[in-house]
Amino acid sequence: MKKKKNKAYLNALLIGIVLAMLGTFIQLPYYVTKPGMATELEPIIDVENGFQEEGEFLLTTIRMGKANVFSYAWANIAKYHEILPINHVRRENESDEEYSNRQMYYMEDSQESAITVAYRYADKPVTLKNNGIYIMGIVEGMPAKNELKPGDRIFAVDGIQIDEHTQFMDYVGDKKEGEVIEISIVRNGEEKSVSVALAPFPTNPDKIGIGIELITDIEVVTDPSIKIDTEKIGGPSAGLMFTLEIYNQLTEKDFTHGLRIAGTGTINLEGQVGPIGGIGQKIVAADNSDVDIFFAPNENGAANSDYQQALATAKDIKSDMKIVPVDTFEDALNYLASLDK
Repeated sequence: MKKKKNKAYLNALLIGIVLAMLGTFIQLPYYVTKPGMATELEPIIDVENGFQEEGEFLLTTIRMGKANVFSYAWANIAKYHEILPINHVRRENESDEEYSNRQMYYMEDSQESAITVAYRYADKPVTLKNNGIYIMGIVEGMPAKNELKPGDRIFAVDGIQIDEHTQFMDYVGDKKEGEVIEISIVRNGEEKSVSVALAPFPTNPDKIGIGIELITDIEVVTDPSIKIDTEKIGGPSAGLMFTLEIYNQLTEKDFTHGLRIAGTGTINLEGQVGPIGGIGQKIVAADNSDVDIFFAPNENGAANSDYQQALATAKDIKSDMKIVPVDTFEDALNYLASLDK
């Protein structure tokens, strides 16, 4: 009798282990997001001979992963966890490589805008230089699929130097279906040439091309020089905080006032701050990191702005962080300058 009970127990245990493994490894067509962390920017950004600061500027992150049975179930009951359908995160037929490449481009674009705005406000030399074009994605069923990859840098077509994506589009626009173009690229540091024929797009037969999504590779040249190490950070939402950290290192005055200052929001070349997703989760992350001040995109006073959502979250979690609305980099700078009074 005892042997039967032991066998039943072992069978039940084995079934439980199998179910647990299935629940862990079977992925659902969703992503789960939750509060991440607040990361200090000073170790990431290094302006040559930059000034030191007593406090810290921090970027806030969201943790995101593909949902399995357990994470999906937990996200349904855990506060400030969110479930996103896969098509809200990934483009149709977008590969892991293409998604990663797109996120890194957004981060690089955010860095370039942040550097440009900060140096201009600090009255330091900064110029923008085009270094060809990058492939962001490739259309399924188009000729480029067999010859090109996301991340390839195109620097010439049929021997003609290409500096920006509009040049490439204009050149291809004058071609006809079936014509072959020779594309010179750099892939993993090596130059090579590939021949690609033009064809109609599957969803738009009147449009002819090779099936690539392009962006211009912009290099920001500065004096003093700057280095940014963000290999593991993707997306554009740290633009405002990047700009503040860079500007603070460029100027003798320390705008941190010895405080821990976080925030979120995109930045463009005009210094305008744009909204992002997951503001509530970023408020939680900042509060968990003992942040004193949090800058949130105001969206020109919109009723459901990131700022309003940030206020609601801070109240809900009983945070004593100061939530500050900003529409521009200058708004954030003026607020920090006002702390002297």
